[in-house]
Amino acid sequence: MQSERTEENSKDRIIVQNDVPIPMRDGVVLRGNVFRPDTGAQLPSLLLRTPYGKPTDGYERYVRAGYVVVTQDSRGRYASDGDYVPFTVSDTGDAEDGYDTVEWLAQQPYCNGKVGTMGGSYNAWMQWQLAKLRPPHLVAMCAYTIPLELTEVDFSGGFKPGRRVKWWMTTIAPDLRRRQGLPPPHTPAEARKIWDEIEHGRWLGFMPWLDLPRYLPEKLAFYVEDWLKHPNRAPWKFEKIHSEVAVPNLDISGWYDHCNGTIAHLVGMQKNARISAARNGTKLVIGPWNHPGLGKQKIGEIDFGPQAELDTDGLIIRWFDYWLKGEANGIDSEKAARYFVMGLGKWKTSDTWPPAGLTEKVYYFSSNGNAHHADDSGVLTPEQRGEETCDEYTYDPNNPVPTLWTRELFTGPSDRRLLEYREDILYYRTPPLEADIEVVGYPEVVLYASSSAPDTDFFARLIDESPQGPALEVCYGMIRARHRHSLDRDEPLEPNAITMFRIKLGATAIRFLKGHRIRLEITSSDFPNHDRNHNTGGNDLIDTELVAARQRVFHSTDYASRLLLPIDGT
Repeated sequence: MQSERTEENSKDRIIVQNDVPIPMRDGVVLRGNVFRPDTGAQLPSLLLRTPYGKPTDGYERYVRAGYVVVTQDSRGRYASDGDYVPFTVSDTGDAEDGYDTVEWLAQQPYCNGKVGTMGGSYNAWMQWQLAKLRPPHLVAMCAYTIPLELTEVDFSGGFKPGRRVKWWMTTIAPDLRRRQGLPPPHTPAEARKIWDEIEHGRWLGFMPWLDLPRYLPEKLAFYVEDWLKHPNRAPWKFEKIHSEVAVPNLDISGWYDHCNGTIAHLVGMQKNARISAARNGTKLVIGPWNHPGLGKQKIGEIDFGPQAELDTDGLIIRWFDYWLKGEANGIDSEKAARYFVMGLGKWKTSDTWPPAGLTEKVYYFSSNGNAHHADDSGVLTPEQRGEETCDEYTYDPNNPVPTLWTRELFTGPSDRRLLEYREDILYYRTPPLEADIEVVGYPEVVLYASSSAPDTDFFARLIDESPQGPALEVCYGMIRARHRHSLDRDEPLEPNAITMFRIKLGATAIRFLKGHRIRLEITSSDFPNHDRNHNTGGNDLIDTELVAARQRVFHSTDYASRLLLPIDGT
């Protein structure tokens, strides 16, 4: 039922209207909360559409900055009518719903006809969907931290149970359980309590994964099973959507954000956006943050210094002040990309991402055949030594390398020294650096390796190893062997045959300081951040058999495994 309340937290009163009905073109009614100053003025308006339950507060700063804010439950979620269709399929109806909501908002007596959209992750996906239809009253977006494609949410045909199963169980399922008349939990808070205190161990170790949907509400189970059965499906197609978008976007992400594939939106918009204002006006800000910690100085116990802290709400308000109010605040003259350089502890700017003018520095793997221990490890060297030795380890999916999580089950800048007791990680590192080295962009590993299995995984992690610690994770990448060339076809390995793998690591900007070591780790698991490769060559989502594999990493003249670093020498 629609309700209205008035808040008087300072000298200006704020009117809050809850569950305001918003009709869609097909007759379905969605519902939103409206936050507006009690002035009677027509103001620019900001829209946040979400499947996560529309916020009921938290927008006082935006309202006091001179905006009307509307938060809306998307179709089939919480107070809105209709059936929920997740973003795992091409046509969800959210594009049309978003268009209709923007145009409805523009016609309200408190709106001056200028509308912006905002929100991160799934809420950012909602914005790109409606933007491709170009509602006439949409002026600008702030869609942040959403990759270009669904396949980038996970890796290389793999599956991320640690994030995905918890998301299904604790975020998406509860409201659907309520709507379908199923027993509790009916709210995310109830579901998270059950997950944290009772059931997370059972679900993270669940097998086979394709049996999981039968434990989910029926209307979610169908889509989860479909997603699991089609890991190569690419329904988002943002690379094509960019050419249909006629408004600029402000994107925000972090080096430890599992959705920092969002960085590529800047490239796509600069190249393909429909009009020059969108091509030239789109901006990107990247800090040392993870998905829930945008703008924060610390992730867990890791402190990136006072410069790392960013007032994201203030940034977003300033963005809309320029585009929706026409304020001459200089945002139009700023560089397109602003990024934080870890180690240096400062921000830099660039016209593009990655910045122009980078050079490539190559470090070759070398060892005496025993790179299992960090203190007596293999070597990263700029000169190829050409020895014929190789390094070996056993990857046993019954005993995978554990993920170093944050408390909220998000990856972050972990101290890799915690795992140095294991025998299934190889270490290659430079001597202490004689001068600073600044790496900006996408490191890459060319790995020559073999496996006794017809399919397996290889992970590569770049580490900043300081003399007294920590050994701080910088970025990583992984490859599932059968998808080493394409997600659209399976190519089994010839067991024990040497194969070249190219592993692209995540985006980063870091200055390795003098006296530190650059360290690279090679292993074959990261569970439960990534599902375990069973090493059988079968479908890991169906099979329950787990087989150990013998892995070999080669570094000879003919098989020159190496680390490629993009270097900023400015």
